Amino acid sequence: MHTAQLEGIAKRKKRYRTVFIVLCVLLCVFALVALSIGHYSYDPRDVIRSITETISGKTPTDPAMDMVLFNIRIPRVLAAVLVGAALSLSGAVYQGVFKNPLVSPDLLGVSSGACVGAAAAVLLGLGMVQQQMLAFVFGLIAVTISVTIPKLIRNNTNLMLVLAGIITSGFMSSVLGIMKFVADEETELSAIVFWQMGSLTTVDGIDVVAVSPIAITCAIVLLALSWRLNILSFGEVEAKTLGMNVKLVRGVVIMCASCLTASTVCISGTVGWVGLVIPHLSRLLVGSDHRRQLPVSLLLGGTFMLVIDTLSRTLTTSDIPLSILTGLIGAPFYAWLLYRQRAANLL
Repeated sequence: MHTAQLEGIAKRKKRYRTVFIVLCVLLCVFALVALSIGHYSYDPRDVIRSITETISGKTPTDPAMDMVLFNIRIPRVLAAVLVGAALSLSGAVYQGVFKNPLVSPDLLGVSSGACVGAAAAVLLGLGMVQQQMLAFVFGLIAVTISVTIPKLIRNNTNLMLVLAGIITSGFMSSVLGIMKFVADEETELSAIVFWQMGSLTTVDGIDVVAVSPIAITCAIVLLALSWRLNILSFGEVEAKTLGMNVKLVRGVVIMCASCLTASTVCISGTVGWVGLVIPHLSRLLVGSDHRRQLPVSLLLGGTFMLVIDTLSRTLTTSDIPLSILTGLIGAPFYAWLLYRQRAANLL
């Protein structure tokens, strides 16, 4: 390698380390802020003391604060980080596999299927746990349908898989429309619409523990396959030339990303823009190398969703649906990213 190339590689590695460390620090800082503010605000030092006392097994100095932190705020903070990280990581993976920057985590109908499952639970009068289970199951059913359609017509190209996802999403949306039509306007319809807009209001520690194993396992697999995503992004012909089993790798990646999306959407409802915008920002920070982009997307998405959720519960007396805030912030930011990319291409 030439000296200039070696210097460029060293600069990229240094930039990645800097960005990674800064994002880790920001995530910890915003987590502490989220734990400290709300309808009952606490001094951050008291929050840290309460957590350390509980971890060390000591009797809490302030039992009321201890109850608020461990029963409400810590589960919600963990859920926000988990949802944001999962959606961002899934979005980055989908955009890499399909070589399309406009792809989002609900490409294969995960969100539409999850909405149908949640709406069915509402109409059947089931509880929150059953609602989350049905949302997860129907999300995976939607993905299965999207993956099966190309096999039935014997066309397994990326384009056909995208078209199958559009077909599945459209069908699930129609089913959801029927459910809204028959739902009671004052109770059931409002619950369905609120779930569609996304919220972490009802999340507790049990929800976080239930979805964490699936989400963490899928995230680890995707991070481990990041270097294969680099090869896959060159194209199927080039990847096969390098000896990669394209169908196997693509199948594993798509299923892991879909399970990651379904496992988090089932507790938060549909949250837009995160999986679309954050991967673009991560590429802007560290480039398109998936070995660096995926970890940065994960941290950036978790931090972003934590900030959004904190704003949603503190700006007004009642919680603002997450998709409203992500849309208000994400849409203008995405437009700026596209403008910046266009300006860079003209130079």
